[in-house]
Amino acid sequence: MHIVADENIPLIDHFFADIGRVTRVAGRTLQAADLVDADMLLVRSVTEVNATLLADSPVKFVGTATIGTDHIDTDYLQERGIGFVSAPGCNAQAVVDYVLSALTVLIDSRGIGFTDLTVGIVGVGNVGLLLRRRLADMGMTVLATDPFKHEDDVGELTDLATVLAQSDVVSLHTPLTHSGEHATQGMIGAAQLANMKADACLINTCRGAVVNNADLLVHMEQHRDFEAVLDVWENEPNVNLDLMRRVLLATPHIAGYSLDGKMRGTEMVYAGVCEFFGLPIRHKLAQFMPEPGIKRVNFSNQVPLYQALRTAIRTSYEIRVDDGVMRSAMRKSDNLRETFDRLRREYPLRRDIPMLRVGVPSRCHDLQDALKAIGFDVRIK
Repeated sequence: MHIVADENIPLIDHFFADIGRVTRVAGRTLQAADLVDADMLLVRSVTEVNATLLADSPVKFVGTATIGTDHIDTDYLQERGIGFVSAPGCNAQAVVDYVLSALTVLIDSRGIGFTDLTVGIVGVGNVGLLLRRRLADMGMTVLATDPFKHEDDVGELTDLATVLAQSDVVSLHTPLTHSGEHATQGMIGAAQLANMKADACLINTCRGAVVNNADLLVHMEQHRDFEAVLDVWENEPNVNLDLMRRVLLATPHIAGYSLDGKMRGTEMVYAGVCEFFGLPIRHKLAQFMPEPGIKRVNFSNQVPLYQALRTAIRTSYEIRVDDGVMRSAMRKSDNLRETFDRLRREYPLRRDIPMLRVGVPSRCHDLQDALKAIGFDVRIK
């Protein structure tokens, strides 16, 4: 069996070498000629999988090691009888970590605490639901909207207008859809931005085209206290540099790029492949996971609660480093597309928050509870 796979999918050989011959390709430039004798195609979000790519290929199975599937023409796959699997929820924890790290920067810039913020979540799928639970457990006020979810499953819901109008921070976690009553392409434009607080912060970690970037830049120029944190960009990898300069934090579509999340995505695709082809599952992710670079941090009973939370979150993931690297690289770049993709391809994968052990004195009950709410592996000392 010949397996063509995006070169950025980790552990491909570990999981798939005993299934077939693996050929690694650049996902952004993958084309039909790469698939002339391929039985299986494994991709990430940068590859559009449709009739143009697959029409003349012998591909029997497609897997995407991502939670999103808007880059896959699933109707076409079904028509052709081509098997398909995605990895829903594989990097939910990583995206939540990203949002939490961004919030530490925001509250520092404003001299407030986590519980001073009302956070609105748009889209309560795997990522949005986990974020909602984390923030609520931390004692924050959370509003949420999702027309496709039921309150019995995800908690209290309201409408988009209410979320936008009443939230200090709005975090987007929707798929990119182009049609229907609740299409998300351009869902946040001039009218929606005008409905937000003048000093609100918009966080987008889902798909760039969910936000009209031109409208966002105009709004931010007119409302100097308005902030934005963008990991995804309309028309990426062609990033609007004027917008990048204006936002609070800018990163190159890496919110879900934790080592744990990416490897988990590979494992989920592998399981789908085994099920489709009737193969035994011989490998588990635990076989291949390395130890974290930072395994533990310890706090004394003298540390203020807010300082401990901020320190623990940033020890696990320091978003300001990625922001600085992107700004420097894009500012110096002669080719924004290549630079953006290089930043993603060479990204030094981080570990998820639950991988970090945090030592806390037995008497510090509030700190123990807060760290557990965020998801840390709390050890009492």
